Amino acid sequence: MASSTFSWSNIPHTHRYQNPKPRIQPPFSNSLINNQSSSEPGPQVRKPKGSPQLNRWSRARALRSGHKLERHSNRAAQAVELRSPDSPTDRAPREPAFKGRDGDDDVERTVGKSIYMVSDGTGWTVEHSVTAALGQFTHCLVDRVCPVSTHLFSGIDDVERLREIVKQAAKEGAMLVYTLADPFMAESAKQACKLWGIQSNDILGPLTEVVASHLGVSPSGLPRGAFGNNIPLTDEYFRRIEAIEFTIKQDDGALPQNLNKADIVLAGVSRTGKTPLSIYLAQKGYKVANVPIVMGIKLPKNLFEADPEKVFGLTINPIVLQTIRRARAKSLGFSEEMRSTYSEMDFVREELDFAGKIFSQNPTWPVIEVTGKAIEETAAVILRLYHDRKHKCSMPRISKRY
Repeated sequence: MASSTFSWSNIPHTHRYQNPKPRIQPPFSNSLINNQSSSEPGPQVRKPKGSPQLNRWSRARALRSGHKLERHSNRAAQAVELRSPDSPTDRAPREPAFKGRDGDDDVERTVGKSIYMVSDGTGWTVEHSVTAALGQFTHCLVDRVCPVSTHLFSGIDDVERLREIVKQAAKEGAMLVYTLADPFMAESAKQACKLWGIQSNDILGPLTEVVASHLGVSPSGLPRGAFGNNIPLTDEYFRRIEAIEFTIKQDDGALPQNLNKADIVLAGVSRTGKTPLSIYLAQKGYKVANVPIVMGIKLPKNLFEADPEKVFGLTINPIVLQTIRRARAKSLGFSEEMRSTYSEMDFVREELDFAGKIFSQNPTWPVIEVTGKAIEETAAVILRLYHDRKHKCSMPRISKRY
């Protein structure tokens, strides 16, 4: 196979599933590593504050949500000369090890393995599939130090671009995961991966074949959103738009007179994720209102007059909440006096106890522990309870907390 030159500047990147503290150079540029002076001090890594348990939780959350690693500014040095797969110089270089601070102990780290995600559309399906799979290896990614880098290549509808990505994956020793609706593109990816000897997985193809067999209809072979495959504007689409508009207007306790019009009402102290959770649920078509619980401020009476089966309480571990609030106070430039009444542990515990008393006075409100949960996980719990109640099929519950 003829040699070719491949430049990373032409291909978009996404976040990396990498330990967020040490900053490293991508393994695909040997020249970038060799040109650095060995005597040059590496980037200083700040030791995170808090308990080792909290540090592990923070790293796990960063990995599951996709921590974006800062890329090197010298883009010109990222062009890599590719040779044939038979050339020994094309094999992935040995991954260099480096020292890093992991909460309490110094450990040996290695540059992580890469997963290339290729899509002919937005890449939403392949990205979330890989994220879900990586969620099964959180214990390894955090505690056993096996970092992973992910790269998303979206809108790939040309075979030549696809082959360049496969060749670069072979150079880096990466795995290729793809969702390509066009059978020709999917087959090209399969054959190219076989030729270059890299692991690959077609997420969309096998499921599409099974569905086609079940329906007795051939698939269109067009990616979602492509010309000729546009989804018509249905009632569900307009319902979602209406839900998003309603939710934005109801954010942070605004317009309490409309709480009875909401499908879901969220109540909790500051920084328990009420707003992002509300927006996420609204995108699924639910009208959501959220009400902050603040000591010294009376809750709107409409909250207690609304259907209690629509109200959900949110609570969180006080140590985690204090860490989040301290970062928030620092970013907003709070004064020392404001910080003492917002992010100090005594105040945090007092406010959580205050919210807990309100929840206990309203036993029909489910109280959801959001510590360590992604927005999607909390939303899944809320929707399960919401629909169970709506359809009167709720299982007997052992505990009031979920």
